[in-house]
Formats: sequence, C-alpha cells, structure tokens
Amino acid sequence: MKFGLYGLHRDRNVDPGVLARRAVLAEEAGFESLWVGDHIALPAGEGNPPRLEAMVALTYLAAVTSRVRLGVGLIVLPQRQPVLLAKQLTSLDVLSGGRLTVAVGAGYVEPELHAMGVSLTERGARTDEYLAAMRALWAAAPAFTGRFVSFSGVVQHPSPVQRPHPPIVVGGHSAAAYRRAVRHGNGWYGWGLDVEQTGQALHALAETARREQRPPALGDLEITITPPGPPGPDTVRRYADLGVSRLIIELEGIDDDAVDGVITSVGETLAAHF
Repeated sequence: MKFGLYGLHRDRNVDPGVLARRAVLAEEAGFESLWVGDHIALPAGEGNPPRLEAMVALTYLAAVTSRVRLGVGLIVLPQRQPVLLAKQLTSLDVLSGGRLTVAVGAGYVEPELHAMGVSLTERGARTDEYLAAMRALWAAAPAFTGRFVSFSGVVQHPSPVQRPHPPIVVGGHSAAAYRRAVRHGNGWYGWGLDVEQTGQALHALAETARREQRPPALGDLEITITPPGPPGPDTVRRYADLGVSRLIIELEGIDDDAVDGVITSVGETLAAHF
C-alpha cells in the first residue's frame, strides 16, 4: 500500500514557509506522494478557504522536495487549455525529475466551468478530446483536429521524462468516468469512499471493463482512494484486500495545529505496519 497526502495547497499551507516545511515533513515521514486539487474560481458565499493554483503549487513542491511523487488531482480538464496544459505538465515532469502523476476529472461546479467558458453539458466531451490532444503533443504528433481544439505544424520540446507521458489517473464515480478510466487511464481515483463504497465502485469498474476495450499497453488499472478520515491499520488492510494500491489522506477537517502530528503519526504507521 502506498500513502499520499492531499491538501497542502490550501488553508494555512498557502504560506510558503508552512507549505515547504510540511512537504519536507511528509517526504521524510515516508509518504509516497503529495496531491493538490484544482479549483480556480468557486461560488461566492460558501466559506471557501484560500487555495493556491495547482500548477504553481506543484512547481513549488517540486523545488522543495526530492523524492516524493507529486500529484494533481483532480485537475478539472475541460476548463484548461490543453496545448498550454500539456506544456505545463511536461515542464513539471522535467523539473521534478519524473515525479508527476496527473489525475483528471470532468468537473461539476457549474459557475466555475461557466467562468472558464465551458458549459456543463459539454464537459465530458471536452475531457475526452483534451486527453487525446495532450497525448498527441506528448507523442510529438505535429497535428490534431477536434471539435474543441485543433493544431497543425507545431510540436513541443522537451518531452516528459516519463514516457510516453506521466501516469494519467481518471477520477469520478459516474458511468462516464468509469469508461474513461478503463479506456484511457493508468489508474482510477475515488474520493471520500469508505471500504464498502470502494467495493461497490470497484465492482462497477469491473463491469465496465467487461464491456469496454482497454489498450493492453495500459496494463492493470491502479486504484487510488481518499478515505473519509485517516484510516487505522485494520482499515488499510481492508482497502488493500479490495485491490486498492494507494490511499491519499485528506487534511480537511483536521485542526491546523494537529496537521504536523497527523503527518508524523501516519508516517509512523507506515513504518510499523507497511
């Protein structure tokens, strides 16, 4: 089992000193990965905490760490310009020495999507097309023609360190997300799922895999889950028995004064049991 940590891009962690200190603490504690989320403009009046933009936060994390993997999850793909995003993700992969994982989703916050020029009804189609366009750029294809994005006679250099590109993880609990994961993903990410809910989601994924053709080159689908709160060793084993490969611990809801202790204690659990 691998353990990730989610949330160093928001709340008090937007302070650069706090962010750097906790990133290094998590790396030294044995976390496999650090994950940041992607919201650009959320509805007003909902008590949203301050948060850093995902690409900027990951670049900072790449600079202050040396071993831990860096994950963006979920990046709301339809509200990003895919040619620019492909370049940003490649740059992150290069600057981090090949430590980047990219988790994508179609998004669900309609005011945010609208502010970025995307309708809720076309977000799924954009997600699929943008994935294809970024893969074309990473493969140095000089042209791509789609409904939402097209280019011709251009290439991007350098290439990502990880070939053919950083691992792509697909998030979401809808039938469309399951299909996208089976068809295109190196992994699938479930958010806020307990053991029983994870079992139900994995059953739905397995049923989808029976109907959809998965490219052999993608190999087995790696399963990542964010559980509802830090799990104990017995709960971790139950997730592992289901086939979960990575648990990402969420910092939201943990008092800020206790965050450092949670990071350390989870690291001690790692060392003692896994």
